Amino acid sequence: MAGGGTGGHVIPGLAVARELRAAGHDVFFVGTSRGMEAKLVPAEGFQLQLIEIGGLNRVGLLQKLSTLMRLPLTTAGCLGMAAGAAAVFSMGGYAAGPPVMAGLVRRRPVVIMEPNAAPGFTNRVIGRWVSRALISFPETAKYFPAGRTEITGLPVRDEFFKLPEKRRGDMLNVLITGGSQGSRTLNQAARGSWPLLRASGLPVRIVHQAGRTGFEELRDAFAQSGLDGEVVPFITDMPAAFAAADLVICRAGAGAVSELAAAGKPSVLVPFPFAADDHQTRNAEAMQRGGAARMVRDAEFTGERMAAIVRELSDTPGALEQMGSAARQFARPGAARRAAEILQEVARG
Repeated sequence: MAGGGTGGHVIPGLAVARELRAAGHDVFFVGTSRGMEAKLVPAEGFQLQLIEIGGLNRVGLLQKLSTLMRLPLTTAGCLGMAAGAAAVFSMGGYAAGPPVMAGLVRRRPVVIMEPNAAPGFTNRVIGRWVSRALISFPETAKYFPAGRTEITGLPVRDEFFKLPEKRRGDMLNVLITGGSQGSRTLNQAARGSWPLLRASGLPVRIVHQAGRTGFEELRDAFAQSGLDGEVVPFITDMPAAFAAADLVICRAGAGAVSELAAAGKPSVLVPFPFAADDHQTRNAEAMQRGGAARMVRDAEFTGERMAAIVRELSDTPGALEQMGSAARQFARPGAARRAAEILQEVARG
């Protein structure tokens, strides 16, 4: 299992690894000591073999040169790992490069999961040689050889798929989340929207996951806004928060859009502009084309814009319901199980 750095690279891989372990297979991960894999993988009872490698995309010149010099040696060090593997699974990211290349050199089948509308750097480079590419959006297939892609989606917790369709009441429930660390753009825009929403007379309840940085100031300001709801640093039970929401305002990472699809929630997506290869913009565009979301660029997302979109969607009969139904068209249950089945198929040749 190759891929690390962020939770977005590690957590889906763990979901696939659990399916493989349940089927009686031995699974081990390859990653770095500074990525999220160093914490998450051992906690799940899987072996983590460490390598030393850095990034190539959106890094400084010195970092890029250091990585390029280290890459051949690290890849050579992975050859022994690949020799004992029946197949290699990759979620992408800089930590995936050496073990995936070692797998290709050893002629081991490589299966990659690319959850973004536009592949990341590692998956673009090795895409032509993979045995199978598991994707979330139809338009992603053009980056890989014909006949080697399958739309599986990204592994998402079953709780999101099990959420019942919510009927909107008199109160519009809006969930705002910039991820576990929060988002300065979303926090500032939300704060700017409060007096406008209050003045509009729209019955609205706001639940806002703001992150821990600057949380107290935002919480205190919200308490003075006169609006119903709460500002919290972190939401432990996100499926429950989704269940209560009529509209979700968030970033457009692969995990976020996959959860929106599984839950069938209409959304306003504000892509993080510095994401690698601008993949969040491609994700948001795909969701918007499908009628599941409205996309607003980070630089344009102000309090006035947020308040205007919320009022428009609330005042347009059937708009939120149509977007929620469109979001479910992107939902792919059983992604981890299907990925495990494909890995077993290619390993058997």
